[in-house]
Formats: sequence, structure tokens, C-alpha cells
Amino acid sequence: MSTSKTIAARPAPQNGNGRRKLSLPVVLLIIAGALALVSLVRVISGANDITSVGQVRGALALAVPIGLAGLGGLWAERAGVINIGLEGMMILGTWFGAWAGFQWGPWVGVLFGVLGGCLGGLLHAVITVTFGVNHIVSGVAINILAVGVTRYLSNFAFDGVQGGSSKQSPRIDPIDRITVPGLSDWMQDLQQQHWFLISDLAGIIGGLVTGLSLLTVVALLLVPATWWILWRTPFGLRLRSCGESPVAAETLGVNVYKYKYIAVTISGGLAGLGGAFLAIVATGIYQEGQTGGRGYIGLAAMIFGNWMPGGMALGAGLFGFTDSLKLRGGAENVHAMLLLLAILLVIAVIWQLYKKKYVSAAIAAVFSALLFTWYFLTDQVPSQFVDAAPYVTTLLVLSLSAQRLRMPKANGMPYRKGEGK
Repeated sequence: MSTSKTIAARPAPQNGNGRRKLSLPVVLLIIAGALALVSLVRVISGANDITSVGQVRGALALAVPIGLAGLGGLWAERAGVINIGLEGMMILGTWFGAWAGFQWGPWVGVLFGVLGGCLGGLLHAVITVTFGVNHIVSGVAINILAVGVTRYLSNFAFDGVQGGSSKQSPRIDPIDRITVPGLSDWMQDLQQQHWFLISDLAGIIGGLVTGLSLLTVVALLLVPATWWILWRTPFGLRLRSCGESPVAAETLGVNVYKYKYIAVTISGGLAGLGGAFLAIVATGIYQEGQTGGRGYIGLAAMIFGNWMPGGMALGAGLFGFTDSLKLRGGAENVHAMLLLLAILLVIAVIWQLYKKKYVSAAIAAVFSALLFTWYFLTDQVPSQFVDAAPYVTTLLVLSLSAQRLRMPKANGMPYRKGEGK
């Protein structure tokens, strides 16, 4: 058989659960189609703010801490350790970042926020890897411990200091922001024309080049950096082998404990960076309870992304976008999203019919009809639904993506040193 015939006979690349991988052109086509659909919804609904420069900037600011938490979860779970404690590690990051930030400047605060998260990650590694405690139990304990520790420390570090109290820190100096001159103004002008697709694309680009925090740039670069380290280096291969089959990795000479410790500590550091972002960039102040469950949403973004950096980033962007809807335009923007969801369900009906899954198609059709009815019979949605929109989106996305997920095979499984010998 000739070489060309041999290549042609090879099956298409597949991921771990037997499904074909999406090629880059297909992914770009899907993104372009999604943007066109959002633009169509904007034109029909008149909610021109859903793709404005301000909306995109707000979505990015809300997505970064979620994405950093999700990235932290990815590091830990690729090494086989479930990290439910991301929320607690973010809390440690907010406190330590604010404590150092108001005294020695924002970048020192960022460093201490990372170190605070690393302490939480190291504690999780000791409990789960060395002592073999259930990963979920350890993570929940760290979440509870972080709340108590930061509340106790605040009484000494912030209470009595000018601008501080037992529940908040003094004001922290901001990190520099960058704007691309010329391009930023041009994108804002195009976005304000409200043209189909062109204005939406201009709004997205404008949001990415206007008032961008330097820490946001660092966070965005961590996504491709994680992909390169974990999938293109020997270190990453060994780390991922610990999450797939630690016994087999040990037989090949891999120090499984060492790689799990490294992964979980980095996981905590990334979550702590997300917490520092909240305290230093997003609000400029530490406040008790300011993480608001973003560690859990970051974990959901990681699962939505199928334990891959790119998919996790898309999930974080989706959750950040839905969260920002209630801040700009509120009820009007979320009302427009009803129409978007209804159209997406119509597409789902067509796909399910093509796959001959008639029951799923019927269920999707019923929900689509209900959403269309809700949209056309109302002018806006209740304020309670606006506040719940990010969490409803989290549940919907996870339920729709559950069938294609494949976690690392040994994720959360107990492992004792010496099993591979």
C-alpha cells in the first residue's frame, strides 16, 4: 500500500472518550457562528449593549478570577487530585493580597496572594496525598478553614487601621491599565454604529484593547502557558500520567507524590492569584465574602472545558459574560438572552433529530417554545432572575455538556507510594 493511501486510511484524531477532536478551522467556524447568532439577537431585541466595549470589558474582568480558579483546578485534577478547596484558596489570596498590597504596593500584594493560595494548596496536598484523606472532605475543610482564618486575622491586620475594619482592608493602589491608542477609539466608533456583526466584532476587540489591567494580560497568558507546559513538555507528560495511571507512572520511575504536590501547590497559587485579582484589580479593597462562590464556578468552568485550558477559558468567558449582563442593562440584556437560548434550543432540536434522538429533541422543543413565549409576552425579566442568571447558566451548561466529558482516569482515586513496585 502506498504512503498516501496509508495516511488516507488512518482514522480521524479522537479524544479520550472516543469522540473526534474538533480541528482549529471547525472551532473558528463555531465561534464565528456564535458571534453571528449573538449579533442577530442584538438586532432583533434592540439590546445593543450586550456586545458593547463596556460589556466586554466587564465580562473580561469578571471572567479572569473564575478562569484562574478553573486553571488551578485543571492543574490539580490533571495530576489526579480533586480540588474542591479552590474557593478557600481564593479567599486566602484575597486576604493576603490585600494585606500586603495596601502596605507595599499592588504587585507585592499579587505575590503574597499567590503565596497565600499556595499555602492552601500545600495543605490540601499534605492531607490528600500524604495522609490519603478523601479529596472532597479535605477541600470542604479548607474552604471552612479559610473563612475562619481570614476573619480572625482581619481583627489584627485591618481593624483600627485608617480605612480598614474587621471585615475589610484599607484601599489598595491600582495596577496600571493599558489602552491601545487609535485602535480603541476606532473600535468604539464602529461599535456605536450598531451594524450587524461588524459592530459586535468591534465591541469585542475594543473591550480587549481598552483599559486592560496588566494583571489581566498576565492571567490571559497563563492559559496558553498551561497548555504548553502540560501538553508539550516532559514535565507535563509525567504530571498528567499521575492523573491517568499513577501505578503505571511509578513503574516508569515517576515520583508520583512529588508531581502531585507540585500540581496541587500550583493549583492553590493560581486560585490565590484569582483572589488577589478580585481584591486588587476588581475592587481595590478586601471585603469579607467577596469571592462569592467564584471558586466553585471556576471548577464548573473547568469541567465544562473537559479538563482542557482552552475549553476552560471559554467556560469562564461564558460565566463572566452572563454575570456582567446584570451590571449593564440588567433586565433588558437578560431578556435578550431568553431569545438567544430559545434559538440555541431550536438548533439543538435539529441536531437531536439528525442523531435520531427523538425524546431529547421533543424536550428541547418544549423548552424552546416556552422561552419564545416568555420572550414575546414580556418586555423584561424579574430582577430575581437577573441576579440568578449566572448560576442558572452554570447549571444549564454543565447539564448540556455532561455527555461529552472525560475526566482523568485516576482523578480522586486513592494512591499509596510503592503500589507500582
